[in-house]
Amino acid sequence: MDIPQITAEEAKQRLEAKAADFLDIRDPNAYAAGHIPGAKPLSDATIAEFLRTADKNRPLVVNCYRGNASQGATAFLLEQGFKEVYSLAGGFEGWRSTGLIES
Repeated sequence: MDIPQITAEEAKQRLEAKAADFLDIRDPNAYAAGHIPGAKPLSDATIAEFLRTADKNRPLVVNCYRGNASQGATAFLLEQGFKEVYSLAGGFEGWRSTGLIES
């Protein structure tokens, strides 16, 4: 499967336009230390609830540390029936290195 990816700049445009939901799959300490504004933490403990309640037609952007683990999560979400899911190229480190805002 070809994993859809999105650059930090494209992700920022979607964030500003409120044109996607953002998911952060890093560990809770990393998330607490800084994350993309509005990104929701997603973990093994919260995935079942997310799958039950999420709008599968709403675009998603998934980030991890450096853009590797998010590719697997993106593939998983697509397999679960989500229509438009992207892995953030470079992950949160890529986002941070461009000087984009974080919470």
